[in-house]
Amino acid sequence: MDIKVLLLFLAHTFNIEFMCGIVGYIGYRDAYPIVIKGLHRLEYRGYDSAGIALADNGLKVYKKAGKVSDLEGFVKDVKLTGTAGMGHTRWATHGAPSDRNSHPHSSGDRKLTIIHNGIIENYGVLKEALIAKGHTFISDTDTEVLIHLIEDIQNVTGLDLREAVRLALNRVVGAYAIVIMNADEPDELIAARKGSPMVIGVGKGEYFIASDATPIVEYTKNVIYLNDNEIAYVRREDLLIKNIDNTVQTPYIQELELKLEMLEKGGYDHFMMKEIYEQPRSIRDCLRGRIYPTQGLVQLGGIKEYVEKLKNIDRIIIVACGTSWHAGLVGEYLIEEYARVPVEVEYASEFRYRNPIITPKDLVIAISQSGETADTMAAIELAKEKGATIFGICNVVGASIPRLTHAGVYTHAGPEIGVASTKAFTGQVTVLTLIAFYIAQQRGTITQSKFVEYLTELNEIPDLVEQALKSNEQVKVIAERFKDSTNCLFLGRGSSFPVALEGALKLKEISYIHAEGYPAAEMKHGPIALIDAEMPVIFIATKNSSYEKVVSNIQEVKARGGKIIAIVSEGDTEVKEMADYVIEIPLTGETFVPLLATIPLQLLAYHIAVMRGCNVDQPRNLAKSVTVE
Repeated sequence: MDIKVLLLFLAHTFNIEFMCGIVGYIGYRDAYPIVIKGLHRLEYRGYDSAGIALADNGLKVYKKAGKVSDLEGFVKDVKLTGTAGMGHTRWATHGAPSDRNSHPHSSGDRKLTIIHNGIIENYGVLKEALIAKGHTFISDTDTEVLIHLIEDIQNVTGLDLREAVRLALNRVVGAYAIVIMNADEPDELIAARKGSPMVIGVGKGEYFIASDATPIVEYTKNVIYLNDNEIAYVRREDLLIKNIDNTVQTPYIQELELKLEMLEKGGYDHFMMKEIYEQPRSIRDCLRGRIYPTQGLVQLGGIKEYVEKLKNIDRIIIVACGTSWHAGLVGEYLIEEYARVPVEVEYASEFRYRNPIITPKDLVIAISQSGETADTMAAIELAKEKGATIFGICNVVGASIPRLTHAGVYTHAGPEIGVASTKAFTGQVTVLTLIAFYIAQQRGTITQSKFVEYLTELNEIPDLVEQALKSNEQVKVIAERFKDSTNCLFLGRGSSFPVALEGALKLKEISYIHAEGYPAAEMKHGPIALIDAEMPVIFIATKNSSYEKVVSNIQEVKARGGKIIAIVSEGDTEVKEMADYVIEIPLTGETFVPLLATIPLQLLAYHIAVMRGCNVDQPRNLAKSVTVE
């Protein structure tokens, strides 16, 4: 079963939400403009419904199925005041999105209201017990059960809200990032997290709460990343953090590197296109300070303490999901080629359920753009229990995965708002290339002269990516020809096979065209039966050790009338004679082809999706990452 289908089945069966955005504010400014702007910035996390709560002579709650703009339209004639408030944007997985299932959810007496990202796994048992006590529920969500549980604890024990929240969180099983407001205490927000991300922005006489830093950066650079099992009591002039055992915690305040302009489209029609064009810069930022071509040296400060471990590892296991898994496959080719260490690439979602054999001599590399992917975090925990060393590859500073792993390397790609990953993929491949060379350097599996040669070529990749982007107008012509296709094949050999997989994923997730990626040689073991005069087949046919084999595969498709789109190396003449459409990329060594060949595939998916009228940045049924299992 496809993992997406499986996850949706679990969601519908167990009433869970995969990913949502939460934002809160308390201070001296009007809360509504801050909250609504924050929801727009978090909409990549979910856009099926949205809601807000404001403390204004009691709690005022407004919520609506649809996008954040629909919520804005719903309240446009309402006078929205109050200097404390919170909001939520949801990715619904249980039942159809509706007003009643939208957050915030309230207690039975309407005095408490909550927003929530995560899953309460034992909500069913809790709900039955609460119904037996006379509680009535309006929605189908697990979140409403939690706020009723808190209310019930208060009613039974007479405890204040702080203690009731703490006791309730000790009783629930699952993952959560929550913010709670109380009509009787409107000058306090209570926030807590376990397994779902939460960051608190620290201002002067004001605090900001969000799922990530994007709603905060406009107002303050100082943030606190809440740890698992921590509860924050937030007032205008005071912040107190305790753990779930009621022990006071000392918060660590960090300075954001994020810049406001990174969160704007910058003149592009969509974030995805902006992020495609940011790749020369993002790859350059990833390489900066890490490679010294003339010296033949790679320096990765995040993992330097594990040099001796790297010299003696028996095996590397890469765990990831989706696009990150495709990057891991590229990494497998590179690490085995240069570091001469056996590599296995695993779907994180399957890894923990098959009792994998892991030893202390294994290195596990976990890859996640957001650093919050629940399946990947579960795989990390399993590997740690078995004594493996864990490295993380992540884009988001302060995320959960960098804190769970022993060491790691950030991609420094900058915020990626478009749901379909582009610059995160090339950033991950760049980091895996660096890791492959770093391990090879430590183990002495590459000569120094070759090392200088490879690093010199790698250093030129950002400039070559800029050249590859010049194919955009040509790609638009091809997109116009194939925008009405219903099926598409992507084929490649060697490290270009994962690029074919990624190209197919990009096309299907934003244009809704069925697409599959295969090793080119596997085409004749089944997929060749699909080829007809209307079937576009995209080959990655660059000059490399498999070039002649790929040429033969192209001839097989041509003989059956398939329409051939070929990604070729600059100056190619042989494939040009056979293909219906050709896109040239700069000539580079086989090692670095994935970083260039993926560019026209991203552009092709983008333009086809736009021409089909699809929402490129917010494709249906998808969110940026899956933050619960």
